[in-house]
Amino acid sequence: MPSIDLTGKVAVVTGSGRGLGLAYAHALAAVGASVVVNDVDEAVAEQAVKSITQAGGKAVAEVVAVGTSEAADRLVTRAVEEFGRLDILVTNAGILRDKVLWKMSDEDFDAVITTHLKGTFTCARAAAVRLREQGEGGSIILVGSPAGQRGNFGQTNYSAAKAGIAAMARTWSMELGRAGITVNAIVPVAATAMTETIPAFAPYIEAMRQGEPLPDFLRKGEGFGTPEDCAALIPFLASEAARGVTGQAIGIGGDKVTLWSHPQEIKAAYADGGWSPDALAEAWPTSLGAEPQTVGIPAPKFPEA
Repeated sequence: MPSIDLTGKVAVVTGSGRGLGLAYAHALAAVGASVVVNDVDEAVAEQAVKSITQAGGKAVAEVVAVGTSEAADRLVTRAVEEFGRLDILVTNAGILRDKVLWKMSDEDFDAVITTHLKGTFTCARAAAVRLREQGEGGSIILVGSPAGQRGNFGQTNYSAAKAGIAAMARTWSMELGRAGITVNAIVPVAATAMTETIPAFAPYIEAMRQGEPLPDFLRKGEGFGTPEDCAALIPFLASEAARGVTGQAIGIGGDKVTLWSHPQEIKAAYADGGWSPDALAEAWPTSLGAEPQTVGIPAPKFPEA
């Protein structure tokens, strides 16, 4: 098996001051990559850099809120000025403003779309420009979510952004393929500040913090673990071992890794001369509507007490 070695490579990881982003930054540094850590909180960013350098890695901080073209340019410029090049971009930065549709304000919607969707676009565009100029290929890794794959109650803005991110990965994999740049979306599931607000998960996350391992029904059955469990996918996708992997949505969490399907037609019906409303009403229950698609993230299956 090939050994993953990213010595000499340079990565930008947005939103990497804590949580999943910090785990991604550590994983890249552990296999030799130099990392630009990004966060909106200077103290958090500097602490993240300190934790990486104390572990023997190379990192610097760039404190900026992701979303604008100016922020994206700053991140790419910092990588080039500090380490001489750019090879890897991981777009992890994000925020939440959860509300049901009829209570969600324009500000709630715009803030999440700006950080997640526009921030992914502006950072990827800046990275693509630099990677194409270098002419040596590279890796762009976008961070999606199960909410973007299946929808999630109370997360109109977040689900829409994450669905768009998966779509952008498919599109950019085609546009950047000739330049040797791979583009993939990852779909991580981990114990984070967001998931610990789910009552069913909370006691297990608290026990994990006390040093107890997560049970197999979570790690394997639900694919739920620590941020570090999700991090291995990042160095792999950035390595030569994954040069042929592009345009994919890959889930990871706990002991489980998955490949998500792309949206596709799954059933068809036909009417000579086209469809009328009445013909659709008559045919729907026994044709396309016989097995409707489910929505939402499936509820976790906990063992019976």
